[in-house]
Amino acid sequence: MIRDHIKHAIEHAIAAAQAAGDLPAFDIPAVNLAKPRPDMGDYAASVAMQLARAAKMAPMAIAQRIAKHLPAHPAYTVEVAAGYLNFRLTAAHLSAQVSDILQAGAAWGNINLGKGQQAQVEHGSANPTGYATIGTARNVTVGDTLANTLEAAGYVVHREWYVNDAGSQVKKFGASIYARYCQHFGKDEPMPANGYMGDDVTQTAQRVAEMVGDQYLNTPKEQAIVALGRLGIDTMMATIKHTMTRLNVRFDNFFSEKSLYSSGASDRALAMLRAKGLLIEHDGALWFSEDGSPIRKGQAKKKTDAEYASDASDDTDEDADESKTQNAVQAVVIRSDRVISDPDERATYFCSDIPYVWNKVHERGFKPAVYVWGEDHQADVARLYAATRALGLNENDVKILIYRFITLMSGGQEVRMGKRKGNAIWTDDVLDQAGPDALRYIMLSRSIDTKIVFDLDVLKEQNDKNPVYYVQYAHARICSIERKVESSGSVDNLKSNIQNLKFEHVAELNLIRKLLELPEIVELVATTLQPHHYVTYAREIAQSFSGFYENCRIIDAAPDVAASRLQLAKASRLTLAKVLHLMGMTAPEKM
Repeated sequence: MIRDHIKHAIEHAIAAAQAAGDLPAFDIPAVNLAKPRPDMGDYAASVAMQLARAAKMAPMAIAQRIAKHLPAHPAYTVEVAAGYLNFRLTAAHLSAQVSDILQAGAAWGNINLGKGQQAQVEHGSANPTGYATIGTARNVTVGDTLANTLEAAGYVVHREWYVNDAGSQVKKFGASIYARYCQHFGKDEPMPANGYMGDDVTQTAQRVAEMVGDQYLNTPKEQAIVALGRLGIDTMMATIKHTMTRLNVRFDNFFSEKSLYSSGASDRALAMLRAKGLLIEHDGALWFSEDGSPIRKGQAKKKTDAEYASDASDDTDEDADESKTQNAVQAVVIRSDRVISDPDERATYFCSDIPYVWNKVHERGFKPAVYVWGEDHQADVARLYAATRALGLNENDVKILIYRFITLMSGGQEVRMGKRKGNAIWTDDVLDQAGPDALRYIMLSRSIDTKIVFDLDVLKEQNDKNPVYYVQYAHARICSIERKVESSGSVDNLKSNIQNLKFEHVAELNLIRKLLELPEIVELVATTLQPHHYVTYAREIAQSFSGFYENCRIIDAAPDVAASRLQLAKASRLTLAKVLHLMGMTAPEKM
């Protein structure tokens, strides 16, 4: 990237200025470039302002002395203004880049940030106690886009869904399946307290009944609940996998939480913490104490025994984020037998998180291991990082993203939803009405730490009200232009000539500038893990192409000009298609 070349050129110029006595000796800082106003250039460096104290000089004088030692370069010119070093890319350089884009093809925009390192994105991972909700759609759209990005950034990426198939919520789900199963065969069986009341559970129980018949009607109830719960999870996960396929989200693995216990992984991870003195018996429960100190007075009284009995309440346990008020995290790992009699249900989600992070980072070598969590798991962040440190892992190898929830509007009214109450909005229902591209686009349209409010009615529109339509239409428009050239036969050399391209019109140059940002956008998303930058960038490409096409005719231009402009249109199509691909969307040729 020319940006990186400019950074290094500035660093070398500072060193040359010091060697020549134009600047005093000081440590040369890392140079950062920003995008200035278009009239100021393409890149701006404020390094002279950073150096004012060390050099004991005015920024303007420092910038001038750095510029003096910047050798002339065919790709850019440099100006000094108000203490800034402003770089403007030359028309010759911009023209040459179009050929490079076309030659790169589908690899255009790829960078080598990861250098082949293995990375993992674990996303989705909702409890398999219901169909995929619209909230899950945001989770997996963010996760899948980040996985696409890390691959483009040079990582070997593993995509994983963590199946919560252990714990008290799974038993509650099994009891709900059992009740609906019995009711399917005409047996009067009440739903459990706080059971899962949705049609999705009823439909899943019916599918299970069709598979196994009535054999569990005469099985002891507790045994039947376990068996039917397992079948219910498998059936529910099959439905979820189908939904993911419809949403163009793929996974390499579905990791069973239960396997952490059956394989002994949990026992081994807890043994490591116990050997370090970081697990403490307190009030009948097993606690994690990050610094090994006794459980703080009153800590275990924050919740009642009944609240500690629930995995759901444990998810929002105030104890999970003790770093807000204390230096070290303390959190329950295994609940007291006074609270839960069944030993298979006493482990908290945190008890699973501990061996799982060890498995990811140490055993499978994912660096980074990216977690995509909803905002209801905000309290879990501190304790997972604490466990990571306690296990001796590098905290920087774990990246936890928290995304905000969404508000769905329809007919001008907010649509209320709740999975347990049975009135959740299912991803499949939205896909039926809007399709995967529109849904994914809107899910990526805001920063993950911003709540999304979107109108289902707008997603159905096939016009500029639907934001993804505008971007996809730009791609289809370019395809249409290429088809017209193919059929016109008026300019013979338009199709093959990609060398010695020349561009002079401001609309041409501005479009090229925008296309050349793609590797920088990939790097930005890969480093910040914020995929909404693609949405902004895709729209900017569409706008830049529109400005180009309105001002620069192709077929009607002189042959050499037309040839260059057609190749620029192709480079624009390729770039738009790549951004849409990174976002997991299609690039239609006709609309």
